[in-house]
Amino acid sequence: MTAMKLMPLIRNATEMSVAPIRRPATAGPTTPFRIVGAHTDSPGFKLKPRPTVGSHGWLQVGVEVYGGPLLNSWLDRELELAGRLVTRAGAERLVRTGPFMRIPQLAIHLDRAVNDGLTLDKQRHTAPVFGVGDPAQADVVGHLAALVGLDGADVAGYDVMTVDTAAAARFGLGDVLFAAGRMDNLTSVHAGLRALVDAATGDADHISVLAAFDHEELGSVSRSGASGPMLGDVLTRIAAGLGASPAQQLQAYAGSWCVSSDAGHAVHPNYPERHDPANRPVPGGGPLLKLNANQRYATDAAGAALWARACVSADVPFQEFVSSNAIPCGSTIGPLTAARLGIRVVDVGAPLLSMHSARELGHVDDLAALAAALGAFLSGA
Repeated sequence: MTAMKLMPLIRNATEMSVAPIRRPATAGPTTPFRIVGAHTDSPGFKLKPRPTVGSHGWLQVGVEVYGGPLLNSWLDRELELAGRLVTRAGAERLVRTGPFMRIPQLAIHLDRAVNDGLTLDKQRHTAPVFGVGDPAQADVVGHLAALVGLDGADVAGYDVMTVDTAAAARFGLGDVLFAAGRMDNLTSVHAGLRALVDAATGDADHISVLAAFDHEELGSVSRSGASGPMLGDVLTRIAAGLGASPAQQLQAYAGSWCVSSDAGHAVHPNYPERHDPANRPVPGGGPLLKLNANQRYATDAAGAALWARACVSADVPFQEFVSSNAIPCGSTIGPLTAARLGIRVVDVGAPLLSMHSARELGHVDDLAALAAALGAFLSGA
């Protein structure tokens, strides 16, 4: 290859869906694609309309549950608000408060049975505290607006989420453990971006794409989700730029692959009975090849062989994941991408504990191995 350009094709960036590409100089109308698919959103809480509320002298923030978070993991943490504000004129401003609020847990003295089972009402028990006083004299949206030099009255809309403010950390014996918020699925976004930038630039016979979607935690049915038009539109625009006819674009699709990379489950040492007895991913054992007979994951035999080749090329191990028959698994963007575009898909990801917690846990070697294997895939392995 004489040249390769990193070409960002970004759509809905403020909705956190992006699709950067690398196109070889030799690309033509039937050049296939190699796609790493991931998602940018994570379970948590989203700021409601009329969010300044309060009770009994406390000021609180009205939030709505987003996706399927482990609610108890958000208690007693210093949280912040982060997202975008949109003015009446349509201008957008990114905003972040820093530590601003906290969801306080009820003291054990007032609930002696709490350790026998904690039940949280999503409406009554999840409103964070951010101060004291009269709600009529406070304004959460006004505070956000002031942080970016706006007047609260100028804000006509917002997409603002709650975020745990604790810094990511390496810890444990040998510093091999890694904990952070939103590892599902920023681990894959980071690994995919590293792979796209670092992939070998030899005589590539494909176009490399990183497709990072929003709204996976809600089912992906949105303009910027995997069930929406984003990836198909990006690939069509690339094909059109290469002079491809509709038939040639379908020919390119027939030779294409997508690796759907999303977080998976390592065996939990305190709950080993919740996992398949024969397929038991361990920390440090490498990224997961995710399989499901009912197509909740899109991996088939050809996809398994592709992932094995990529891992051998990257000199990293991998391990299979399949759910216990008694516990249905979740799903990913993989089956949606396969169904929408007809491109072959294999589902993979980094093994984690505490998935959908405010703070998740993984092994640093698995995160590095995922990036290496995705890089080998994008290099043509």
